[in-house]
Amino acid sequence: MKRLPRACWGIGIAVLFGGVALTGQTGAKNGEWRAYGGDEGSTRYSPLDQINRDNVKDLKVAWTWKSDNFGGTEFKNESTPIMANGTLYITAGDRRAVVAIDPGTGDTLWMWRMDEGERHRRAPRRNSGRGLAYWADGPGGPGGPGGNDERIIVITPGFRIVALNARTGIPVSGFGRDGIVDLFDEYKYSEVLTGRIGNTSPAVIARNTIVVGPALLVGARVSKENVKADIMAFDVRTGRRKWVVHTIPRKGELGYETWLNDSAEYTGNAGMWGPYSVDAELGYVYLPIEAPTNDVYGGDRPGANLFSDTLMCVDIETGKMVWYRQLIHHDIWDYDMPAHPILLDLTVNGRPVKAVVQLTKQAFAYVFDRVTGQPVWPIEERSVPASDVPKELAFPTQPFPTKPPAFDVQGITTNDLIDFTPELRAKAVEAIKPFRIGPIYTPGSLGQAPDGTRGTIVVPGFGGGANWESGAADPETGFVYVGSNTGPSVIALTSPQPNTLTSSYVSGDGLGLPRIEGLPLLKPPYGRITAYDMNKGEIAWQIPNGDTPPAIKNNPALQGLTIPKTGSPSRAGILVTRTLLFAGEGWGGQPMFRAYDKATGQIIWESQIPAGTQASLPMTYMHQGRQFIAFTAGNAATQTPAQLVTFALPLPAKPAGGAQAAGGGQQ
Repeated sequence: MKRLPRACWGIGIAVLFGGVALTGQTGAKNGEWRAYGGDEGSTRYSPLDQINRDNVKDLKVAWTWKSDNFGGTEFKNESTPIMANGTLYITAGDRRAVVAIDPGTGDTLWMWRMDEGERHRRAPRRNSGRGLAYWADGPGGPGGPGGNDERIIVITPGFRIVALNARTGIPVSGFGRDGIVDLFDEYKYSEVLTGRIGNTSPAVIARNTIVVGPALLVGARVSKENVKADIMAFDVRTGRRKWVVHTIPRKGELGYETWLNDSAEYTGNAGMWGPYSVDAELGYVYLPIEAPTNDVYGGDRPGANLFSDTLMCVDIETGKMVWYRQLIHHDIWDYDMPAHPILLDLTVNGRPVKAVVQLTKQAFAYVFDRVTGQPVWPIEERSVPASDVPKELAFPTQPFPTKPPAFDVQGITTNDLIDFTPELRAKAVEAIKPFRIGPIYTPGSLGQAPDGTRGTIVVPGFGGGANWESGAADPETGFVYVGSNTGPSVIALTSPQPNTLTSSYVSGDGLGLPRIEGLPLLKPPYGRITAYDMNKGEIAWQIPNGDTPPAIKNNPALQGLTIPKTGSPSRAGILVTRTLLFAGEGWGGQPMFRAYDKATGQIIWESQIPAGTQASLPMTYMHQGRQFIAFTAGNAATQTPAQLVTFALPLPAKPAGGAQAAGGGQQ
């Protein structure tokens, strides 16, 4: 076996932009929300200010639109709407139907849906796809008001790109074949791969280029062999393929040497199932690449495994790599890279910096110069625990940012255990005795280990930390906001059943994560909202994500105790405007929507969501002089159908004579 290489930090190709002035990220423009993250840089920020701290108390539900009759996902829709040129667009159902909606009334304008047959039925991660992409070739270019050509781009569960006329919903005949590019053909995949590769998050479009991120089967119990999830780009007008990036290098390519024993030949995944971002001015797209197979065992792929778990900067015109930073070497924790990079212009020690902020499942916020890839603050390679699982060579070091501090709990000690009472703490200490615990990056272990332990409790767990909801940024202040979940997981490895899987070890053995008298193992908060001042690399404030859930508040073991707010064990979806921070508690949280003071985290307003738990990220837009805030919600436990919910200030009272007063507020 070859000796393990040094940690793979490298700058791919040095690029300098001497003399280029910073152009501030301004968030969503013109009262619209044309991209999944508000703008191409995924700030999730809008400068709209009609809704402010003085009148937010007057917000009411303006209209709702139900998506439960679209099939497959009756109670959950993860799609964040986009709004462009006077129309709202969203996906619905597990076929990923595209729907155009009147943004003022909720009326359905048109709907398009494809019947993909077996490819749909077997598609991985089949859901509503989190959203769409919009492109217009009109006055002012792709960011202009739209001319003769406006398109909605959807990637179907069966792995096709479809370009629709944004005004009619009819496929664009000049794009691909009758408006469709079959990605199986482009990847030269056969139908045998049906069910193994697809898509979850919307495409990103800039400089007339569509970038597609593939998603694969969840990799904790899969073969060591799987599909290689290359990133591809296509011409938005014709559908012609422009370039491809090999996230797992082929022989002779940079990074191949980090896959020892030629393991790059058969290892798969390393896709991009989370959202991603682009700096249209620079022409750079920022790709957060996920883990390789197997998610929690790497004995079949020794080495650092570039470019898995890597933030990669690529020229959007050519696909040429500009720089890369691998943030987890040889991932064996399913930490992935699902959060969209946030592009933000900062001032650090008096120096202007075009920054990219990558939030991670392991609760770090990595901050880089997005032009050069250099860390804004030093990042240290630190030693981490070794593994005793057969054949597993855990990488000896991992990159730790010196600033900013982590936004959630990392690793576990007895000090992190539930402590409402001494009795509960004692039960928690006893409950973890069958498990291994340790600092962040403690490897998983055998479910039936020689020392008698039954697996390793890792924190953060498989869901993060942060996840695909990522965070939001305020370009006026340099603040970054992130919702996180303090959720541990158990990694307990076992040999697969004969003739079923070829990976040496898979997860699923050992004991489940213990609960203490029905309460979470760790002390609260169970979910958090953290505000960073990224100009300083410091936490400005941190609060629980919501109140104490009823199941905690009413637990018999806590009766008679005064319990501070614990927050929900969920990840908040965040929207920032010029005046306020808005957040729902996220999937698994309580059915509440709130407005917070951006500088302090103080709750300014809260309202129960009529449809239950929020599933998508909130967005905002202006329509006919009225600011709306929209998100999807639904709850299987209460059988509440998935629906799009919008809030707005009440319309002004009608003047005498019955005529409607004009306007509705200032932008």
